Amino acid sequence: MSLLDRLVKNSTIKMTAPLLDSTVYGKKDMAPTPVPMINVALSGRIDGGLSPGLLILAGPSKHFKSAFALLMAGAYMKRNPDAVLLFYDAEFGTPQAYFESFGIDMNRVAHTPITDVEELKFDITKQLGEIKKADKVIIVIDSIGNLASKKEVQDAVDGKSVGDMSRAKAIKSLFRIVTPYLNLKDIPLIAVNHTYKTQEMYSKDVVSGGTGIYYSADAIWIIGRQQDKVGTEIQGYHFIINIEKSRHVKEKTKIPISVSWEGGIMKYSGLMDVAEKGGYLRKPKVGWYEAMDPSTGEVLSEKLMRAKEINDNGDFWLNMFEKTDFSKYIKAEYTIGASGGIMRSDDEKITEVIDDLLDDDSEYNGPCEDCSMEPCECN
Repeated sequence: MSLLDRLVKNSTIKMTAPLLDSTVYGKKDMAPTPVPMINVALSGRIDGGLSPGLLILAGPSKHFKSAFALLMAGAYMKRNPDAVLLFYDAEFGTPQAYFESFGIDMNRVAHTPITDVEELKFDITKQLGEIKKADKVIIVIDSIGNLASKKEVQDAVDGKSVGDMSRAKAIKSLFRIVTPYLNLKDIPLIAVNHTYKTQEMYSKDVVSGGTGIYYSADAIWIIGRQQDKVGTEIQGYHFIINIEKSRHVKEKTKIPISVSWEGGIMKYSGLMDVAEKGGYLRKPKVGWYEAMDPSTGEVLSEKLMRAKEINDNGDFWLNMFEKTDFSKYIKAEYTIGASGGIMRSDDEKITEVIDDLLDDDSEYNGPCEDCSMEPCECN
């Protein structure tokens, strides 16, 4: 019996196994959404999507956070027809029609109202303990940012107006308990949260709830927005997904997604910016575009097109993906390690030099006793 086999056999933990046989580090299933750039934000690939683990969607009020969460939940449930959505509700602002607009079957939703962090922690821990690895469950918490601690609630009942130092600790405890279950049982959990501005000259957005969220999360999005105006009339919003943390996507990446009042999420929004940057779209004259294959220089468009003709044109983008390596370019642009690994080739050369030095058996005697130089310069 090999040493590895002996260690595995001796372990008191049931799931211990050789890494190649591990059910924890095996290939994780991804649930793709119908929006390519959302898939890129989740996995770095247009053919990727939502994977198990904790995803935090943070931003100010009315920044489409709940909608993004339900978009992903709907995609997960479509991919897994027997899946159930466990929806923890602290805001009570999501009507049934909103669920249905994202293709969510209301007969497969367990709705749990919550009033404080501890109540959520006790219930979700019990639920995760009962869920089996083969069960298909997705969890949405809407929202962490709106949840008080039990102490804060009790102080209000008792008529006390004192600072609450327990909330951040309670949230940290919640996610410290929950996170292992998510990865061991392949459960995606999406938690909506709020942000606040730091009090400094160049203020930045910070996720509320303390450091525990940053430590536990597999991915954190901080969502910003700009108005989409025609003249003075607002047509919708341009949202920017800022990748604050991710295990798949390069951090600090910005993913643009547009939403219009009339059509909702513009399915192909964001692709145009990436295509232009990569040379897959060219501007032969101001305001007009043509599709290109940058590897050959071939023009793919039959005619010049305006941005509004391209931005949400499914046939245009399907043609782009089929006739060029655009999807490979996106993966290389956004995915961690897509360019060939974490360690660069020059790092490997340095390692070889260090190994040679360590293997050198010659005795080190220090500087020359006569000239005090190293190496000796007496001659």
